[in-house]
Amino acid sequence: MPVRVWDGWIRLVHWAIAVLVPFSWWTAWSYRMDWHLLSGFTILTLVIFRVVWGFVGSDTARFTRFLRSPLEALGHLRHMTRREADTELGHNAAGGWMVLVLLGLLIVQTVTGLMSDDQVTTHGPLAPHVSGDASDLADSIHRTVFWVIAGAAALHVLVVVLYAVLKGQDLVRPMVTGVKRLPAGFAARAPRLGHPALGAALLACAALLVWWVSRLG
Repeated sequence: MPVRVWDGWIRLVHWAIAVLVPFSWWTAWSYRMDWHLLSGFTILTLVIFRVVWGFVGSDTARFTRFLRSPLEALGHLRHMTRREADTELGHNAAGGWMVLVLLGLLIVQTVTGLMSDDQVTTHGPLAPHVSGDASDLADSIHRTVFWVIAGAAALHVLVVVLYAVLKGQDLVRPMVTGVKRLPAGFAARAPRLGHPALGAALLACAALLVWWVSRLG
């Protein structure tokens, strides 16, 4: 039966970042750096919000609810070929760690971007406040970590496809609609969803913080 498992804020962050990461690459490749900076600031806003939402938001968004031991995550992956009904109310054991890895990579990417300086026309707002060596190191990390993010995202997509093909579980539709079809007995355990107004307030605070940082340079 249908159970609402993902709130609108989680879905907004997920799909917005899925669009903004390749957009950031394109703007850097085509040297549209004003757009690149704006995309980076938007990603940073969403990541800050997502981290905070992971402590005070919906049950399925909270790190304490979906982060399990690495051994449990590996054990979950060992059953990738087992065709079975989806009984997870939120992220499974392996998916939870992928969320943490991607958030960590995005934090590194956006923070190093704030300190980067291309020595031509564009620099991050924190570049004037760090040494030249620190800025050069940040720029090098920023360029490298993007490809790590691309690899992690590709792995994420591959696993979602394998879940559909091998296990018969559709992980995409719930992230679009917020609703997952679960066995009848799981309806009584439907997760508590965070209040939309709280999410809006936190997102606004994150945007204000990033706007303040953007003015430092």
